[in-house]
Amino acid sequence: MDIKELYKLYQQHPCITTDSRNCPEGSIFLALKGASFNGNQFAQAALEKGCSYAIVDEKEFQTDSRIILVDDCLQTYKDLAREHRRQFEIPVVGITGTNGKTTTKELIRAVLAECYNVMATEGNFNNDVGVPKTLFRLSKEHDIAVVEMGASHPGDIKTLVETAEPNCGLITNVGRAHLLGFGSFEGVCKTKGELYDFLLAHNSPIFVNRDNKFLTEMISQRLTAKSEKPDIYYYGQSDHSDILIKGEVVSCAPFLKFRWREQDHETGYVGEWMEVQTHLIGAYNIDNMLAAITIGYVNNVPFEQINHALESYVPQNNRSQMTVTTTNHLVVDAYNANPTSMKAAIDNFKLMEVSPKMAIIGQMGELGDVSDEEHRKVVEMLTEAHFDQVWLVGENYDKIACNFRKFKNVEEVKAALQTSPITNYYIFIKGSNSNKLFQLPELL
Repeated sequence: MDIKELYKLYQQHPCITTDSRNCPEGSIFLALKGASFNGNQFAQAALEKGCSYAIVDEKEFQTDSRIILVDDCLQTYKDLAREHRRQFEIPVVGITGTNGKTTTKELIRAVLAECYNVMATEGNFNNDVGVPKTLFRLSKEHDIAVVEMGASHPGDIKTLVETAEPNCGLITNVGRAHLLGFGSFEGVCKTKGELYDFLLAHNSPIFVNRDNKFLTEMISQRLTAKSEKPDIYYYGQSDHSDILIKGEVVSCAPFLKFRWREQDHETGYVGEWMEVQTHLIGAYNIDNMLAAITIGYVNNVPFEQINHALESYVPQNNRSQMTVTTTNHLVVDAYNANPTSMKAAIDNFKLMEVSPKMAIIGQMGELGDVSDEEHRKVVEMLTEAHFDQVWLVGENYDKIACNFRKFKNVEEVKAALQTSPITNYYIFIKGSNSNKLFQLPELL
């Protein structure tokens, strides 16, 4: 059965489940595999629980006339999702990048939602299973879609853009993350740049942070080779003449306040500054804000509504959050960490006009051969920051000489907090999700 036929079957049974514990009546079960499970084994059970059909890729599990055999279930999932996406002639915004993907996606969603019915990636469903899952949520009620795409290995973005087929998009930034999978920083740039490659091949609009030299080089190199050039919309804080949306940080005390304006140097038009008070911690978030503004601007969202969306947005899920407890002020960024985001976050906390300051810093994962070097750089940055207290969490810090207090894991930190509570501090918490530092706020 080819994809067209399978999609017709899906139209008759418009619900695909990949979890045999959740089998809505009349749905289609698709058997995916993981490191510790094989969905093929549950196909028959899925039918018994209510699914109308099951799709498998191992012939021995084709034990029923309602079980359809394909070559590769994951590829079939992606192909079906692409076929579903093609049913909708609406803007699909593709987003990738090393840092800021989810925050930028949420800001874009908020801005566009002022005028449109938006379908956007939920949580961090941004991989080769999450992107198809996202696309299947598209319905005729939607006016626009915002699809986040993550990568940890070469070729990941190419696979995802060929599934989602975005017709505009942006890369938030490129940095030193997942180096174990990418092999090098150049590998990161090449893989993230696959979004540019797809958009350029289809002459689709691209949004670019003009102040990021890596992104401007990546787009410039690709444009040189093209005779027909798509619309490129630049945003940033610098004075480059091709910037469409310009912004400036006003303050971070502790929440980011910034101002922005539109400008067209070809006509000489420069708009009035507009000031926005956000609920985000971190001056680096101005780039995410400007990306959302630019996409809203190009999609004709009125300025007042753009500003309303940005001022109303409150971050969730341990991303750039300020939490006020009965004893402390917490700046929690415990979802992810890599050298690029760690430097930006430490620099920002250093600039915050608050006192006293404490940093609880977890180790960073997937850095391969440069792990020791990058963790040493983090310690050097913390030393130069002169925070009142610094606690380091994780064995990667063990052999680095410093005067900071060290803990093997979050359990040791929790024990220390229960023995000697910390009070009346501004506390910055950051580390890879595997550190489980998100368990600490309830003790602070």
